[in-house]
Amino acid sequence: MKVRQLTFRLLQVYADVVRTGSITATANRLHLTQPTVSQQLKRLREIVGEPIVRQEDSRVVPTEVGQALYQLSQDLLSRADVFSQYLDEYNRGGRGHFSIGLVNTAQYVLPRLLGPFGQANPQVDVTVEIGNRQQMLNRFERHEDDLYVFSHPPSDDAVMAAPFLSNPLVVVGPENNRWANINDLTMEALKEERFLLREPGSATRHTFDAWLYSAGIELHSTQQIASNEAIRLAVASGMGLAVLSRHVVADSPKGVQELPLQGFPLKSRWHFVVRRERRLPPAAYRFLSFVQGVLALEFNETEGELAVAELLRTLDTERR
Repeated sequence: MKVRQLTFRLLQVYADVVRTGSITATANRLHLTQPTVSQQLKRLREIVGEPIVRQEDSRVVPTEVGQALYQLSQDLLSRADVFSQYLDEYNRGGRGHFSIGLVNTAQYVLPRLLGPFGQANPQVDVTVEIGNRQQMLNRFERHEDDLYVFSHPPSDDAVMAAPFLSNPLVVVGPENNRWANINDLTMEALKEERFLLREPGSATRHTFDAWLYSAGIELHSTQQIASNEAIRLAVASGMGLAVLSRHVVADSPKGVQELPLQGFPLKSRWHFVVRRERRLPPAAYRFLSFVQGVLALEFNETEGELAVAELLRTLDTERR
């Protein structure tokens, strides 16, 4: 048997002839001529090397070899149908995998998007990488992930970015500290306090430093700590004050509170970032479409909804 010469079309025609028992019926069902069907059967018989059908009364029936061939065709065609269904679902984004890299602060809010998306799309596998800004920039340069979330996107011609969600930065102190109930509190009054700061490369640190510079204020005592969670715990223990995302404070247990400081919160936004030359997996595209659909409804982020819609339109253009 010349197995390599078998084709799905030959098997499809043969399986239909066996099911219908008629060359004429198969020709009508598959929109072929009767001579074409007969030629396909002849070709299949040559490949197998044994008779595969016989005439019995008015029906075409398989021989013993033909019955085994029919079972093979059913198995292969069924597997092909399953794969076709999988491929359709994959191309719609309902199956598959994508990876997303988050800067540290975004881990406090992205689960509110990834959780409902995962429930609605249980066949999609998402890998989440979390790190500081430099770590995410390194991953971006190495093309390691499909999507990224930055407060300040990389300045690169290859970047496509959508500012999808507000990330207000606030000054926090330990609960019941002496500054909590002071009206018209200013940074000038706090500059003698110790401030716990992120590393210089972080977006939060960059935004805060820029604000201090514009206000002409120099802090007298600072201490650098590498993560938001470590800073939150240090503030709760009374080590000092800090500037954190309001989302970090809202998601934290008791121990810290926002101070009513003039000029705050500082405006910042998280951005979805995609490399222009990278073709997104359909599942990642589906995630962005899902986010667009819930931003205004669940987060009151009309501006973010429009930004993600524009990113999707750009991705559509790039994919053509």
